[in-house]
Amino acid sequence: MLNENKTLEKLLNFGRKIIPRRLFKAGQPIYHWGLAWAGSLFYGFPSRSIKVIGVTGTKGKSTTVFLISKVLEEALRGSQGEPAPVAAIGSLGYKIKDKEWPNNLKMTMPGRFKMHKFMREAKKAGCKYLVLEVTSEGIKQKRHLGIRFDSAVLTNIYPEHLESHGSMENYIQAKEMLFKKAKHAHILNEDEPLLERFKKFKSNKKILYGWHDWSKLELNTVLEGDFNKYNILAAVAVAENYGIKIETIKRALEKVVSVPGRMEYINSGQSFRVVIDYAHTPDSLELVYSYLRKKLPLGRKLLCVLGACGGGRDKWKRPEFGRIASQYCDEIILTNEDPYDEDPQSIIKDIASGIPDSTSSPHAEPETGKHKVKVILDRQEAIACVLALATKDDTVVITGKGSETTLAVAGGRKIPWSDRQVVSDILTLK
Repeated sequence: MLNENKTLEKLLNFGRKIIPRRLFKAGQPIYHWGLAWAGSLFYGFPSRSIKVIGVTGTKGKSTTVFLISKVLEEALRGSQGEPAPVAAIGSLGYKIKDKEWPNNLKMTMPGRFKMHKFMREAKKAGCKYLVLEVTSEGIKQKRHLGIRFDSAVLTNIYPEHLESHGSMENYIQAKEMLFKKAKHAHILNEDEPLLERFKKFKSNKKILYGWHDWSKLELNTVLEGDFNKYNILAAVAVAENYGIKIETIKRALEKVVSVPGRMEYINSGQSFRVVIDYAHTPDSLELVYSYLRKKLPLGRKLLCVLGACGGGRDKWKRPEFGRIASQYCDEIILTNEDPYDEDPQSIIKDIASGIPDSTSSPHAEPETGKHKVKVILDRQEAIACVLALATKDDTVVITGKGSETTLAVAGGRKIPWSDRQVVSDILTLK
């Protein structure tokens, strides 16, 4: 990636160091607005040359971006095998044609200058489409400004980032901003209770997808769970909006055997199942646990490793995680996820408070009722422990990190990390 923007970006960020914190906080909207338009101007408004597809919602954004990209690639791949002119940005990583690299920023949407620099490079590479995962936090910080969105996709709306946004209403309004920006097509989940709110925004086309469409699709997919069916239906609706034939859509989707870090099975020849998943909201966690519980052979156990994000983020979710884990899992191991500067033991204590009859001490290893709870702060040790506990036909599920490649700890440090790699290494040694 080019580094030509460093000087300008340093000048624009210099104000953060010299302006008093309280004054800077009050002026943040102007600051973010200025950065967004400065980045767009500096890189020559690259989104005007690409069809940008923005995907937002609480759950399923990353998977939907991934699936849309795969369908577009199938439709646009050259006859001689040339890479398809498709780019993508999201928590699963970055992609420009056949070049891919991980997203190590701990930000689904990159900063304004990084965003527009990426789009210019995609444009220079000849990309015709960019599929972009759009978050409420990104919109709050106005990272979407200066981007010309061709279409907008809504997956679903659940409570998320409430401490950051201040209320559920503010969170919803942030999501709505994308649909105010995209004028060509709005692709909406008609089973979303807030559908009517999102239908009110003007666009040339409104395309609805919903559960009733699944039986008509007749798709042979290995992706499991009803939640993935919705993600697939969203991708199908987007593809049809751009004139892609259903035969091509189905061919592309049937080639997808897994989505990195999303209900991803790790198989190293062990006698039990191991699943890693990004689930980071109560609803997502419950969907994953309930689905895996239903798939368990009679008499076998569901064992889980989970934590919660630190840094004061969404503390309300922590007891809910504990409650949900206690409802579905036979063995629970609480561990670090991304503590940032928050005390990891405090995070664990919050999760444990939602587990019935569980002690609040993060050092205890109580056996409670139908489930056992262990606390192992070191995530690698926690994973090793759960894999040692699993026996034939059990299922182990490790949530919170998915395909992420770093673990955020105190002092702004990011430690290289991969749940997938840790699991594979341990299983190989067993």
